[in-house]
This record gives sequence, C-alpha cells and structure tokens, in this order.
Amino acid sequence: MARTKQRSTFKPKQKRTKSRPARKGFFSFIASPVVRRLTLVVVIVGLLYWFRPSLIAWGASIFTLFGFGLIIIAIALGVIIWVIWGGHFSASVRKWNWFVGGALVALAIWGALSFFSPSLGGRIGRRIIGTTGVVGGLRLAGLVLLGIIFIAPRKFWGGLRNAFRGSWRFLTRVSQPRPKVAAPQVPRQLEDGEGRVSLTPPKVVSPETAVKPVPIPEVEPEVRRHEPILTPSGWQLPPIDILDKPTEVELNREDINKRARLIEEALTSYGVEAKVVQINMGPTVTQFGVEPGWDRKYKEIREKGQTRLEEVSRTRVRVERITSLSNDLALALAAPSIRIEAPVPGKSMVGIEVPNIVFGSVALRSVIETSAFQRIKARSKIATALGKGAGGEAIAADLARMPHLLIAGATGSGKTVCLNSIICCLLLHNSPDDVRFIMVDPKRVELVAFNGLPHLVAPVVVDSDKAIKALRWLNLEMDNRYRQFAQAGVRNIEGYNKDRSPGEGLPYLVLIIDELADLMMTAFDEVEHTLCRLAQLARATGIHLVVATQRPSVDVVTGLIKANFPTRVSFAVTSQVDSRTILDVVGAEKLLGRGDMLYMPSEAGRPKRLQGSYISDVEIERLVYFWGNQREVKVTSVNFDEVAEPVTLSQRLASAPDPLLGEAKRLAQEHKHVSTSFLQRRLRVGYPRAARLMEALEQEGLLEIKSQR
Repeated sequence: MARTKQRSTFKPKQKRTKSRPARKGFFSFIASPVVRRLTLVVVIVGLLYWFRPSLIAWGASIFTLFGFGLIIIAIALGVIIWVIWGGHFSASVRKWNWFVGGALVALAIWGALSFFSPSLGGRIGRRIIGTTGVVGGLRLAGLVLLGIIFIAPRKFWGGLRNAFRGSWRFLTRVSQPRPKVAAPQVPRQLEDGEGRVSLTPPKVVSPETAVKPVPIPEVEPEVRRHEPILTPSGWQLPPIDILDKPTEVELNREDINKRARLIEEALTSYGVEAKVVQINMGPTVTQFGVEPGWDRKYKEIREKGQTRLEEVSRTRVRVERITSLSNDLALALAAPSIRIEAPVPGKSMVGIEVPNIVFGSVALRSVIETSAFQRIKARSKIATALGKGAGGEAIAADLARMPHLLIAGATGSGKTVCLNSIICCLLLHNSPDDVRFIMVDPKRVELVAFNGLPHLVAPVVVDSDKAIKALRWLNLEMDNRYRQFAQAGVRNIEGYNKDRSPGEGLPYLVLIIDELADLMMTAFDEVEHTLCRLAQLARATGIHLVVATQRPSVDVVTGLIKANFPTRVSFAVTSQVDSRTILDVVGAEKLLGRGDMLYMPSEAGRPKRLQGSYISDVEIERLVYFWGNQREVKVTSVNFDEVAEPVTLSQRLASAPDPLLGEAKRLAQEHKHVSTSFLQRRLRVGYPRAARLMEALEQEGLLEIKSQR
C-alpha cells in the first residue's frame, strides 16, 4: 500500500500540448473588460471634442435656463438612482415626508440664488421667487417653513405649542399682579433668620414653645406657587411639590427591537413558530407580546417527475412549548432570568418579561399625578399608589376595597419602601380627621420616622407586648363602632359619616405592621386570633390592615391569615416554596429585587408584575415636618397600657357564682357532716363542681375543716 501511494503521488500530470490559435487569443484580448472600457472612454472624448462648439452653445443655454440649479438637479437624480439601483423602495415609502420636505428646501435654495443674483438661479430660479422684493422673501420663507413641517412635524408643532404657552403665561403674569399668598408651612427649601437656605427643618422643642413658620413675603416670578388647601377643621394639606420631580430613564429603542428579533430567532431555532406583535417597555422589565404560530403538516405529491409539498393541516402552537423554553430564551438574550406570563390576561399572546439593561425607579409623585390614581382618588379617601406595570402603566388601588393587604419578601427587596409609599400617599390627601394610623415596628428603625405625625393614635409601637395591647384596643374599638352604627341605624362608616359635620365623623383606622413574624413568636394564638377577627369584621367600620413580613413561611403566614387577606404583594423571595406560600403560584423567586414585585388583587386570578413606587427619606422628613408643625390643632392619643387583658372562659366561670351555692348552704346548716361526695349525691353534680362548692362554703366559714371529703 505504501508503494502504491508513493507512485500515485509522484505521477506526472499530462499537459495539453495543443496550443490555442493566435486569432482566437487576439479577439479575446479585444473583448476583455479593460479594453472595452478604454475604447468607450476614447470614443466619448472624441465625440465631445468633435461636437464641442455645439455643446458649448447648448450648455450656455442650459445654464441660462437652470443656473446653479443644475447641481440640485444632479443631486436629485443621484437620489433617484440610489433608490432604484439599491432597491430602497420601502425606506422611501416610509420616509416620504423627508423627500417632500427636502424638495421644498431645495426649491427655496434655488430661489435664494436668483434672489441675490438673477444669473445664479437661471430663469427657473427667477420664476420660483417671482420678484426680488418682499413677496419673493415671503415665498422663500414659506417654502423653508413647509419643508421643516414635512421633515419634523412633531417637533415643529411641539415647539410652536410651547412658545404659545410661554408667551401666554408671560402676558398673564405681567397683566395681572400676583397676590401675596402665605407659603406652605413646610416649603421644599426653608430659610433661616439670616436669609440662608437650609434643606433640614429646624427642630421643635415642644408644642408650647413651637412657633408658626413665618411666610415668605416675596417669591421670584419663576418659582411655581400653590394655593394652600385647607380642610373644614383647620388642617392644611401638603402640596404635591413637597415631593421631588420624577426623573425617568430613557431606553434605547434599537436594543429593544434587537431583543425582539433574538426572541423570534431563538424560538424558530427550537422549532416553534412565533412572532413578536407587541412591545411594552416598563421601568424595570420590558414585556414582549409573542403570538404563537402554527404547526403545519405537509404531504409530498409527485406530478410529471416533479415533487411538491402540499399543506394538509395546521394547528396552533401549544403555549407549553413556549413556557418550557424560558431558560433557553434567557441564554439567547443574555438575561439573568426571564418570566413568562402565559397567556397575558385579556390578550391572545404570551408575555415574555425580560429585564432592562438600565433599571429605573418609579417616583411616588409620577404615579400620583396620573389619571389612573386620580380616578380612584375621586371616589375613595384611602387610595394608594402602588407603582407602574411592565408596560409602564400606572397602577393604583383602593384600600377600602382590598380591604386588607399582606406583603412579603426577602430582606432588602423593598417591603419597607412599599409601606412608606402607602403611608405617605395617604398623608398627602388626608388630615387626622380622615385617617389615623397605628404603627407597629418591632425592628425599631423603619417606622419611627413617622413619630411626629398628628395622624398617629399613639406613638409608634416598638415593644411586642405593647403591640399585642394595641391589637386588643383595636378589637375593642371595632366593637364600639358597631354599637354606634346600630344606634345610628347605618351599615358602614360611609353611611355614618354621610350627614356628620366636620370633626364629628369617625376616621379610618389603618394598622401598619412592619414585621409579623416577631409578633407571632411572642404570642402566636392571640395575634392570629385578633388579626383574623379584625380582618373578618373590621371592613365595615373603616379599620384596614397592612401587614408585612420577611419570612413567608407557613408558621407565620398561616392558612387562616391567608384566607382573610385576599390582596397580597410579594417581593423577591428565595425559593418557590415561599412564592407558593404567599401567592399560591410560583414566580416571585425570579423577581429582580429593588421594588420589583407581584401584585395579586382580590378580583384577579393571577398576579401582575409591578415596579413599586419609591419615596426617599428626605421626602418623608419634609412630609412629617409639614404635619408635625401644625400644632394649633390638638389631637388626642391613646395609652395602650391601660387596656385590660381579655378574660378567659375559665376565669369567667370562676368569677361567676354557682346557682347551687344556696342549696349547698342549706345542706351545710341542716347536716353536721358535709363532704364532697355528700354534695355529689344530694345535688346530683359531678366531682369538680362539688369540690368548688365545698371551697365556697369553706371561704364563707360555714364549714369546719373536715377530715373527710
């Protein structure tokens, strides 16, 4: 074998000994592309030289007709050749307004050449302007304006609208003198006595020594002022400017479209036909709406020696085939994790939620200023701004319809920020006559910042034993309110407050518990029983519960508590078990943290993904200082230490007198020897009851200490 290979390797190739004819080689040289192009150039140059007198005369007449507008005509012909040669018909149809606007601007330039010198623009340029006077200038300005309108219509009309608004504000500000209005009691920037600006509010020593803030006498014209909102009982509501203006992160549209193409390509590579039909960009995640395609079956048909495929049947792609590819899609998109909502409620598509490259936060003010929140606020006093959905839509809820909220999530996922935003949202729109709070903070560092509020029924509770007493007081308050409703003949708090004058109605009571697990460890039975009783009965009395925990286990979030808290919010958790405990479905373990949450209202069958609203510590300090500085209105507080412990059934039975005690006294007077068994036989009772009767007789001194019982 080796010899055979060696011989085949060194075998010389057979060369063609027959040479090509010389005549065929000459003709092939003449027909080569280089010679053809060179011959064409020589012929064109020769013709131009031969007919140069006629071309010069013809060119002079063309220049007289067009002038330097020939350059514009050449550019237009180049654009037309580029569209036809490159096949850019779809781009030209999509950007037709650019071509029209560019043609109008080119005509304006052509006319401007004749406006300055008649020979530069030719006869056509002079026809465009008509005259070199004011009319010609107006024609040029009109052409330029029309070109700008066609090229950028949105920016033009937006700038024109802003210009009209600014001029109108300036004219109204100059024509009407601004009335001097007292500044709100907590402005965003406070001035000290020397005129310096300070962002930290001064400390108030005591209610007696506190003074009212001095209103700012003059305000610069560019600073926006708001009229103070006063309640009938004398409280002043804070303005919306007490919160910072929101700054939103802009996403790159090209990156979003690139991800949509990657999703389609990844699904196609795994044999799943699908198409991205909708893109909803949110602050944290972007939801790609994928419409499933078809599974087609073909049959091979042979006709006249040719084979063709004919579609026999087709069925819609199953949703499970898309949801099972979640890890593969995360790999294709280079995303840490994705969540698939199959299907999107109310739509015939599957939602694939992919984290954004740049995360943005949702300011509380941006949600409050939306129409979704204002609609709920118009019909309810305790509307709350929760955040924005995966598509960027604002989500608000009515606490009266929840009617109680259960929040769970791991440490640092955003539970406390959610509680702060709910509290501050209620503080912005309600006085202490409308809403009162009971705050329980066993961690001692989260809710103590609200201690200066007049809305508090009592200072923030940080002791677990005192927290249990607060729950007892709330239970008694619920019973008292039901008795008041029965006397007034109404069913709920809305009917009771309907015809009441300001200050005589009952305020809503909101219980905020920051850590439920600590209370459950202190007194499991009493806390569970009290919370469940309040959740079952307190809705009509205007008492609502907002409970948060960082340990969503079955010994904290029991089945009885879950049954009475239909509205739940879950932030990022560590396992699927915790997600099932709080929401009864998986998905919370794939959240990103930092306010990313799943919100399940009582009327929905599956949770909705939101980015929770955020409020900073500085904004909370401003709001607390605003309310705490209104010392002229006295608010009564409750001392939870004075609440008595509930009497158990055994204590109640022990304290009540026995009906047979009189009969036992008669028997003791008639007989010399009385024992427990004697009372059992004569009174026909059991041993425990007879023993209690013997103890009662001994305490009253009717019996001597007997040796026998």
